[in-house]
Amino acid sequence: MVPAELFHDAFQSSPIGIALENLEGEPLFVNSALCSMLGLSEEEMRSKHCVDFSPPEDAQKDQALFAKLRAGLIDHYTLDKRFLRRDGSVIWGRLRISLLNDRAAPLVVAMVEDITDKRRAQETLELASNQTGVAVARCSRDYRYIWANERCAEFLQRPLEEIVGHTVSEVLGRDNFEMLRGYFERVLSGRDATYEQEVNYPGVGHRWVSGSYSPTFDDEGAVNGWVATVIDITEKKRAELVLRESEERFRLVANSAPAMIWMAGTDKLCDYFNLGWLNFTGRPLEAELGNGWAEGVHAEDLEQCFETYSTAFDRRESFEMEYRLRRYDGEYRWILDRGVPRFDADGSFAGYIGSCIDTTERRQAQIALSGLSQRLLEAQEQERSRIGRELHDDINQRLGLVAVHLDIVKSNLFQAPEVVEQLTELSKQLEELGTDVQALSHRLHSSKLEYLGLQAAAASLCKELSARPKVKVEFQAEGVPRQLPREISLCLFRVLQESLQNAIKHSGASEFSVLLAGGTEEIQLTVHDSGIGFDWDDAMTHGGIGLLTMQERLKVVNGTLSVESSRRGKGTTIRASVPLEFRARAVAAGE
Repeated sequence: MVPAELFHDAFQSSPIGIALENLEGEPLFVNSALCSMLGLSEEEMRSKHCVDFSPPEDAQKDQALFAKLRAGLIDHYTLDKRFLRRDGSVIWGRLRISLLNDRAAPLVVAMVEDITDKRRAQETLELASNQTGVAVARCSRDYRYIWANERCAEFLQRPLEEIVGHTVSEVLGRDNFEMLRGYFERVLSGRDATYEQEVNYPGVGHRWVSGSYSPTFDDEGAVNGWVATVIDITEKKRAELVLRESEERFRLVANSAPAMIWMAGTDKLCDYFNLGWLNFTGRPLEAELGNGWAEGVHAEDLEQCFETYSTAFDRRESFEMEYRLRRYDGEYRWILDRGVPRFDADGSFAGYIGSCIDTTERRQAQIALSGLSQRLLEAQEQERSRIGRELHDDINQRLGLVAVHLDIVKSNLFQAPEVVEQLTELSKQLEELGTDVQALSHRLHSSKLEYLGLQAAAASLCKELSARPKVKVEFQAEGVPRQLPREISLCLFRVLQESLQNAIKHSGASEFSVLLAGGTEEIQLTVHDSGIGFDWDDAMTHGGIGLLTMQERLKVVNGTLSVESSRRGKGTTIRASVPLEFRARAVAAGE
């Protein structure tokens, strides 16, 4: 096969479109790849000028380049341009033009590579990169920008024409180029490079950026440049600085606070303890983080502690709880822990913050005060019992004996009717006095409470008061245990006495209701009247001794007192509740 035939076969079998043209731009020969690319036959192509394959808006630029070639100003050039196909569609091709001057009649060799898919992919990349707000650019191996998106131009505050085609050193400045050279060398070795760096950009100033470089490769797998993505994180860095300074101020304040302070994240795990907490426990911060702090909680309090914390956390609610925490010297101390949820500026949940104080001395003082109150009340009850017994066993008996003697004297004075009448009146008054003394004796010391229990004693008291003129007390009892601790029975009986006496004396009502209700966990006393009511604060300020006495009695048995009343004529309701297991609670609380 002769060389000309070899050339012809290679010419026709090439996947790249090839044309031989004269200096006028008229195709002399075209291969099948170029014909297929443009959708024209060889005869059709040879009848056209090379500029005819360009869209009208590109023709003038193409003619200018070809004129330079014809004039000998250039002997080759390469550009990416659009080509117009027979059906009117447009494709992108990479055109390489070379002038062959070693002949009597110079020829122009035009080679066209279809890069439509690559160009569309690049356009898609450009569109996507512009929409993301990230500065994206491509650089060649010789550190020259070959493409950049609009965000890159905005970031560098210069038009794309001053970026594309220029070197990194020209665009970013020599100092920045040297500072970033290590990242460039890394990416040109085929490895990704990422960084966060403060850069002083020409015409822009100091900006914090997050950069990422990824290598690009040619068809043979060699690194031919890189793609750079840059995100301006200046505001983020400033916010982090402000936050860091704020956290430092918080830690300074927290560490000087007289309370133990902790913080937890959204995962319920503690991520901060102040110096006060660490000094109290004597443990390092690393040991307390997460759930490590729970190692110091008393085993008897741990389950309730976690339950209170988790329930409040799930509901995003504040909480308050007391538990025993081991101090650095091994002693367990009572801690009052208050926690509140934290929220970010956008309202999203950020975790919890809490403060703790040592309440051991306060609890001991309360226990001592409660013990003193209990002893005073016991002494008062003993004195009540002594006076009640003396009234019943001595004074009342002596009053009865005087009444008997009066009857004897009266029977011997039939001759003096006026004297008999006076003695009869004295006997009547003496009998009433004995009745009052006996009632007073019962109020001071109820033998029914002692021998028959709370329900019987309460029913008897209501019946006794109902015997008074214009007084009606309705009593109901539900589920009252037959056996109650003496302290509970005596406490509720005294509260009932005080409530009814106050209601009868001050409410202006004539009908009253009493409900004594028991359950598995507590017993509750309710006293209601439909009278004029009263102001709680005013009563406590001006002579509310009865209410104070009821409160103190209930504290001894861990009970509570609630009063619903007003001066609007809606009456008054007094409720006293006492836990049936108050002894067990007192023991668990260290009392």
